[in-house]
Order: sequence, then structure tokens, then C-alpha cells
Amino acid sequence: MSAGVGVDDYALIRVPREARYSWWTVAVQRFGQVSALSQFLLGSTLGFGMGFWDAFLAFTLGAVILEVVSIGVGIIGSREGLQTSMLARWTGFGQGGSAVVGVAIGISLIGWFGIQSGVSAEGLSSLVGVLPVWVWSLLFGLAVTFIVLWGFASMKWVAYLTVPAFVLLVAWSIGSELIGHDVGALVASEPAGPAISLLQGTTLVAGGFIVGAVITPDMTRFNRSSADVVKQTVVGFTIGEYLIGMSGVLLAHAIRSDDIITIVTSSVGWVGTLVIILGTLKINDWNLYSSGLGVVNFVGTVFGRRVNRGLVTLVLGVVGSLLAAGGILDSFIGFLTLLGVAFPPIAGIMVAEYFVVKTWRGDLERSRAAGTLPETAPTWVPATLVIWVAAALIGQFVTWGLPSINSLVAAFVLYVVAGKLGLVRGVGVSRTEIAPATGPAAPAGEKETV
Repeated sequence: MSAGVGVDDYALIRVPREARYSWWTVAVQRFGQVSALSQFLLGSTLGFGMGFWDAFLAFTLGAVILEVVSIGVGIIGSREGLQTSMLARWTGFGQGGSAVVGVAIGISLIGWFGIQSGVSAEGLSSLVGVLPVWVWSLLFGLAVTFIVLWGFASMKWVAYLTVPAFVLLVAWSIGSELIGHDVGALVASEPAGPAISLLQGTTLVAGGFIVGAVITPDMTRFNRSSADVVKQTVVGFTIGEYLIGMSGVLLAHAIRSDDIITIVTSSVGWVGTLVIILGTLKINDWNLYSSGLGVVNFVGTVFGRRVNRGLVTLVLGVVGSLLAAGGILDSFIGFLTLLGVAFPPIAGIMVAEYFVVKTWRGDLERSRAAGTLPETAPTWVPATLVIWVAAALIGQFVTWGLPSINSLVAAFVLYVVAGKLGLVRGVGVSRTEIAPATGPAAPAGEKETV
């Protein structure tokens, strides 16, 4: 049944060297994520409560945090050529833990996929009309689903088209709003809203994309080297945070409001609406893509069957679109935000295991040389589960510092300590063979170099 549904895109195996891409091709995808509509809104939020230079510092600190996390887990993904939840089997979580990671990613990101489909549907309804919002939700969600069915190869072309268009439209809409304003005066002006501290601002920046940073291996497994991961991360985050985020800050100072969407759409009409749609599209395809990868790993781990990624993507895309059309997901934003607390410790544990403790690092390196996977993985790693929960609780309830960073650092430190004390041990052994899926493999990557 799944034989003709999209491509599997190396969902449960290593991405071979010949199927990888230039750093610039992957960087455009990363920039598309970071320069999404949410970044624009984040900038307006900071601009409403912070001075220009304070907001600049908050973006800088937040970007550095996200870059460190992204580079850490991204290098692992590039070296091993494996997606996040699959990689978790040998980076501290074991077979069972990786299934939990996979289902957490799947639930979280399909939820955000549906919510953002609803946002774009409202924009399409106001721009085109004709159809009710719920129909636009379905159409937008299914359009993104069709793109994601064909994996990275089709998503790169969407990025090539939508990212430049989004940047140009943002420049147009902001330029139209800022005409007649003295930019120097805006930079020096006081914020119009309640004050936001530097700590709060940095938390908003780092926390707003921490899930995207943690699942970086889903993207960097297509990179050719660790150097490429560093280049694309620095370029993507730097341009995305400053170009889009600081534009939102300036606009908030100009209009003395944080209601950027209403202002932009009312002042530049259809251009502003296109900004909303394009800004949502490029991050929403990755929401669905990573959700599908997580669910594929969950099914493979729990049921021992390798289901086709394209088929899983189709099912998730239809379900997410239907939920968006029904307006159901708006009630779950609080739950999805709470679930996000569980993600930073994943990165802390993976980095600690791979670079410091190295309990299963040798298994990965030996199998990598042969282009295969390790024959076995630990079934469970009890110490990891305890550390994961403890670090998430620290992030949720410790009021000092940045919650996402508190939980990430706590997970890293606790795992290293547990490793030094000999507490990081697998319980049970699981073989990694999974019954093959039907359906075509992903197409080979480009051959260009940059």
C-alpha cells in the first residue's frame, strides 16, 4: 500500500555520502526555519518591551545558546548520518528511550504543524476569501504534506523559492511602515509596553527555537562535514535572528505596538498576508518532516516494523490538517509548550554521551566505517530516564536563569557525573534489524560543492 507514497529519505538508516548536499543547500533550509514568521513576532514582542540595543543583546545571547546546542547535536548527526530519535539509541537513551524521544517529537511537532496551518489559513482567507478558514486549513496543510512526501530533495526547492521571497516581502512591508520615521530616533526610543528584562528577553529567544535546535540532526545528517554544520548554523542563525528579529524590534518601536500582524496586513495588504503565509510554510514543512521521522522510529522500535516515511507523513499531514480545520489544536498550546520542557535535556544527554562519556561511541564508529548500524543497542538506560526527568523538572521549576538552558546544562552535568560513577549502563540488549519498508528510497543528493 505504501509502495508509491513519497520517499523514505533514509528514515532509519545512515544517509550515504553520495546522497549529501553542499552546506549552502542545507543552510538555506536552516535560515528558512530561523527566519520564520514566529521570529518576526518575537522581534515585535521584544521591541514592545525593550530598547533597541537591549533587544539586540537578547537576540545575541539567545542566538549563541541556540548555536551551541545546534552545533553540538548537529555534528553528531553529520558524522553518523542519522536522524535525531534514531541516533538517540546509541547516545544515551537506548532502544526504548529512543522510542519515547520519537513519539515526543512526533506529538509535539504535528501539533505545531496543525496550529501554524491554521495561522496561514486565516491569512489565506483574508487574502483570497471565497472559502472558509477551515477549508483553507485543510488545503494549506495538505499542500505542505505533499511537499514533505518527497523529503529533503523537494523541501530544498521550496526553500530556494520561499526564503528569498519571504525576506523581500518583509523588507517591503517594513520599509513601507518605516517611511517617514527617523531610524536613529527609533533606535534611541524607549519601548512602548511593559518592560522586559534582558534575562526574560534571552529566555524568549532561546526558548522559542530550542525544539528546532534539539532536532538539528534531522537536517545535518545531509551535511558532508562538521565544518559545514558550523558554517550553516552560524550563517542561518545570525542572519535569521538579526535580519528578521531586529526588523520586528524596529517596527514595534515605530508603531508603538506589538500587534505586528494586524499593522502589516492593514498597511501593505496582500503583501503582508503573503509574508504570513511564506513565513509559516518554510518552518511548517520541517515540523511535519521531523514529526514523521520520530513516528517512524517509534513504530520500528515498538513494533519491529519499518514503515515507509512517506506513508507516515501522509497520515500525519492529513490528521494535522483535519485538527487544524476543526480548531481543536488551539486548546493544546499549553500542553505543547509544557512538552517543550522535555526537549533541552535530550540535547544535553546526547552531547554528554557522544563527546564525554562515550559508552556506545565505539559501536557507532565501527559500524560507520562499514556504512551500517550497530548490530545491537541497549534496550533501556535507567540512569538516562532519571536524569531526563530530573533535568526537565529543573527547567520547569527553577526560577533563576534560563529554563531551557538550566535543564540542558543539568542534563549534561548529571549524565557526565553518572558516567564517571559507572551508573550509565544498559539494561537488556535489542537487535537493530527492522523489517524493511516497501516504497522507493530517497533520491541521491547533489554533487555540487560550495
